[in-house]
Amino acid sequence: MSEHPKARPADLLTGDINETMHPSNEAVDFNVEDMQDVTLLAPAALRERDFMSPYVWQDPNGRLGIMVRAVPRPDRPRSDTGQIWAGWSDDGVTFEMLHQPSIVGSPDEADAGGVEDPTVVLRPDGTYVVYYTGVAADMAHGEMFYAVGPGIDRLTKAGVALASTKSMGNTKEATVGRTKDGLWQLFYEYAAQDASRVGLALGPEIDGPWQEQPTPFMPRDGGWDNWHLSTGPMLMDRADQPVMFYNGATRDARWRIGWIAFDAQCRRITDRCIQPLITPPPVDDRTATDIAFAASVIKQGDDIWLYYSLEDRRLARARLRRS
Repeated sequence: MSEHPKARPADLLTGDINETMHPSNEAVDFNVEDMQDVTLLAPAALRERDFMSPYVWQDPNGRLGIMVRAVPRPDRPRSDTGQIWAGWSDDGVTFEMLHQPSIVGSPDEADAGGVEDPTVVLRPDGTYVVYYTGVAADMAHGEMFYAVGPGIDRLTKAGVALASTKSMGNTKEATVGRTKDGLWQLFYEYAAQDASRVGLALGPEIDGPWQEQPTPFMPRDGGWDNWHLSTGPMLMDRADQPVMFYNGATRDARWRIGWIAFDAQCRRITDRCIQPLITPPPVDDRTATDIAFAASVIKQGDDIWLYYSLEDRRLARARLRRS
């Protein structure tokens, strides 16, 4: 029987200690039953780009929305690190994209280098909050911003949602929820010690002010997630045991998708996968981009659909079965 890889000692930068497993009475596991390519019916300006970070959600009418990061292809001039485009679908596989991007970098502003990694929150009044990464003009440094508006085609930038600090750089990749007492719960990725890590903060409003929490989970020596970690979408179909489909990688950034289960308050870990749930297709060239990266999850009836990007250029989804 395989054993869980061992988590590292206390974090030298933050002082956070290893997570302790608190097993629940209910076993957690997932199997992949089907994989499908996701297609964007896009205008010419979008077809010229590669696609990443597919955030998919379902509106009250059952229609599926998508926001994606669209990046210049490697053989094109690097004009930016990304634009955010949006669209709609009836089947979750083919999305009709809008004719203009929803969010772009603004010259002479903090996101002049590009915008990345959208996370969509549909509020009870029907308005939208979109968290995204704004990248500086140097195309190397960024932090988490947000935009608000009555629709995905009518968003207004609202400022910084979570600023970077000396110890936590490049805050990005928001996973957002609400606690039972009404606080906003923000999981996010940050950079520290030449690695990506996952942080957690609580706040009264969509832009904080944020109260940092202990690091929710850490890399594991000997595992497929032994160096880098990044947030992923949260499956909330069982409120007493939410599951995050997180992203983990080795030091050479070979990203895979796994899962980790929490208690109802997301303060204790109840289980964590040993092997990755989704890996990218094998490649002959060792130097090729070797990445599978989760972005969103929805539940339709008994089906759990996990949306992710492959090779930093194309989109897919997987149907999961909880076992």
